[in-house]
Amino acid sequence: MKTKLKNGLTTENICAVLIFLFFVVYPIFSSAYQTLNMANFLISVILSLSLALIWGYTGIFSYAQAAFYGIGGYTYAILCKNFTSPTLTPLFLLGGVLMGFLVALVLGYFMFYGGVNDVFVALVTMCFTLVLETFLAQTAGPEWHIGKAQLGGFNGINAVPALTVGSFPIKGLALYLLTLLLVFAIYLSMRMMERRNLGYCLLSIRENRTRSELFGYNTALVQMMIFAVSGAIAGLSGVLYTSWGGYIVPSAVGMTQATMPVVLVAAGGRKNPTAVIIFTVFYLILSQKLAASGSQYSLVLLGLILLLVVLFVPKGIIHSLFEMADEKLLAPLKNRMARTGGAQ
Repeated sequence: MKTKLKNGLTTENICAVLIFLFFVVYPIFSSAYQTLNMANFLISVILSLSLALIWGYTGIFSYAQAAFYGIGGYTYAILCKNFTSPTLTPLFLLGGVLMGFLVALVLGYFMFYGGVNDVFVALVTMCFTLVLETFLAQTAGPEWHIGKAQLGGFNGINAVPALTVGSFPIKGLALYLLTLLLVFAIYLSMRMMERRNLGYCLLSIRENRTRSELFGYNTALVQMMIFAVSGAIAGLSGVLYTSWGGYIVPSAVGMTQATMPVVLVAAGGRKNPTAVIIFTVFYLILSQKLAASGSQYSLVLLGLILLLVVLFVPKGIIHSLFEMADEKLLAPLKNRMARTGGAQ
């Protein structure tokens, strides 16, 4: 049972303020390379939040976030190759986000209006991701092109220009700040939604879809639209990654990439966006350090984390720590302060 604390004084809220303060000041004491590297981590945070929105808030377990991520990235790259004016790249970003939204909308329509149950939603989205990766991997020939853009097979699309506003390219610190702003906007929207009617509607559908239908909710419509919005957020992450690295390849749509946000969201706490952000950044830093030391065990560690979470902390590691701190530290402090105030 989550401890209720007055005036929003919870461990989650305290950690949320601290983590965003950390992100704001991070470029001050970091090198240009470290800042750019952290920007990549924040791009992955956006992908994790897209899954937390549908899985944690609505109860839809999806393996398709990597597919929408890749669709957004490929759309941006294809548009950049066909229209070479850098000033149009903000429109290409919107195009990538829109394509992620539309593909998720169509897929969601067939799943949720078709009455596909929760287990088969996971299987359908997994198959969708596998089919997309397989298709993109075999597009190496010159006949596989969209306009001037060669899809490139396993090599993907390279030399993709960075997002540009006017004559100013969004690179380095500018890309970091833009990504941080987008993370904050998505996070704040999710937190605000928790206390709105839409949030209560999603909670109702997550806990018992049949009961929600009996109360008059059009659950298929709600699930389809939230699934589409999550596809748009994942597409945004893919566009930012393509702009960050200047390329997009089929492995970005693969099952490894699809599994990553599932494990990160589950391990952090799928119902808690603050926990998702913290654990995503923590794991990516740890994984990078393991890779830099020559170790090949980062994926083994990922699987081990998921196994331990499922067996021992199904609410998620960070989320469980939040609840423990609320109960053991903040609640007694609040009660002590209340008694002190009453005595005076």
